[in-house]
Amino acid sequence: MRIPAPSPPADEPSRRPAGRRPPGLTRFNTAPASSVTTALLSCCASPRWARRIATHRPYPDVDALLAAADEASYDLSAADLDEALAGESSPGLHPAAPPAAHTALRAAHAAYEASFGHAFVICLDGFRPDEQPDQVLAGIRSRLGNDPDEERVVAADELRRLARARLTHVLAHVWANHPVGGDSGRPDSRPDSPSVPV
Repeated sequence: MRIPAPSPPADEPSRRPAGRRPPGLTRFNTAPASSVTTALLSCCASPRWARRIATHRPYPDVDALLAAADEASYDLSAADLDEALAGESSPGLHPAAPPAAHTALRAAHAAYEASFGHAFVICLDGFRPDEQPDQVLAGIRSRLGNDPDEERVVAADELRRLARARLTHVLAHVWANHPVGGDSGRPDSRPDSPSVPV
């Protein structure tokens, strides 16, 4: 039997944290579906994922939107995941990185893509830019030992985390700075995010 939580006294405000409402969320909730779908496809290249999130607007806060994005990610079929992975490109290095580092990373990506048939995806939230190349190389090396089914599970989870980070970026930096409903509200390319080395 579930016991409901007690309500706070009438003179005491609720201590439950309020949901986050950045300006971009209002624009995201009210923009035309085509603009929202385009923005969502820049976060994850699964049309089904994008349509599902766009259809369930409006969202009361960012946490609700991110929860919906997670749920849609968990519900991707094998074909949806293939589409999403086909839209990814393997993370690279800053052009100023030493040539040997570029060579090592290209070889690691080639080995991964030959083994699994899609780009290597990894979410790098929480890592400084100077730590990201080592994390990518270590991730590829450790995941090359996975069998294909195991790696699809890992890649799907990394893709879910990337989509969350990109969606957060789109809300905070793209939709927050553009008028509601105009074409300018649609990002033309995948957003730069702390998760995606560019």
